[in-house]
Amino acid sequence: MIVLVATFLLSALLCGGYLRVAQRRRLVDTPNERSSHSHPTPHGGGAALLLAFIVGLFLAGQRYNSWEESFVVLAAATLLLMIVGIIDDLRGLSVRVRMILYSLVCLWAADTLLSSVFIDSVASRAVLVLLAAFVMLWSLNLYNFMDGIDGIATLQTLLACCFAAWLSLRVGHNDSYAMLCLLLAAAHAGFLIWNYPPARLFMGDAGSVPTGFLLAAIALVGAAQGQLNPLCWVVLLAVFITDASWTLVWRLSTGQAFTQPHRLHAYQRLSRYWDSHLSVDMLLLIINVFWLFPLAWALQAWPSYSMIFVILAYFPLLCGMAKVGRLA
Repeated sequence: MIVLVATFLLSALLCGGYLRVAQRRRLVDTPNERSSHSHPTPHGGGAALLLAFIVGLFLAGQRYNSWEESFVVLAAATLLLMIVGIIDDLRGLSVRVRMILYSLVCLWAADTLLSSVFIDSVASRAVLVLLAAFVMLWSLNLYNFMDGIDGIATLQTLLACCFAAWLSLRVGHNDSYAMLCLLLAAAHAGFLIWNYPPARLFMGDAGSVPTGFLLAAIALVGAAQGQLNPLCWVVLLAVFITDASWTLVWRLSTGQAFTQPHRLHAYQRLSRYWDSHLSVDMLLLIINVFWLFPLAWALQAWPSYSMIFVILAYFPLLCGMAKVGRLA
């Protein structure tokens, strides 16, 4: 608990300190026709929250004497993606360059994280590594897409990580995996102080990209170690997965330039319709607490019915996406 509180406080302090620096140096996100905010707002705060997460990992490592290799890999990959994000936030990188760098980090992380998993053939291992890398690549892009209004990406991370930690502890596994989830939650809770609507600080690519990667990588670690059914994460992140995937497929099917920024995600449409970012965040909270959390618990308790619970999680969300898609 001391380490978690320290991580939360450090994140809040680092983000507050970065906010002052960003304001002085005019490191701001200026609104345009595709923005969901109306005032210039400092961005890049994700680097501060992730540094707090890394420090928290180090402090917690003292309790466990040392972290497992997989946790060290996660920290290293997070730092690499954070550096790419900082460069992109400050200088701007082309989509091609970003995707190449993201792919290389995801391939390295997937290969290393799966090194302890017994696979009986080289071909099967290669397929599994490529699949894991693709999931992490999609997750980091997904989070980048969904970090578009105040508080939403931070709140989703906080909710998913806390409940995943509870599920892991509930089935009696060692608490190192739960600690990993809670450290990420604590770092985001510190950032939420500054990102709560109306936001004074944005994550930027330096925060959203590594966070998306971390959530997929933590799910992979949990599956490889038998800590948590990975489908629990699929349910816990269902709102983000549905919105990002539905919007991408729709844009591709209608011939739109899907790499261009836009305001066509369901959460963006709702924030304009309600003229409120906080209302959308509260809807996300309600869906998670009263629908997705119980389904994730049921999935972990009765794994033989996993696909039924996944379908129950996604079907109402898909119906909601179709309805919200009619909004301007």
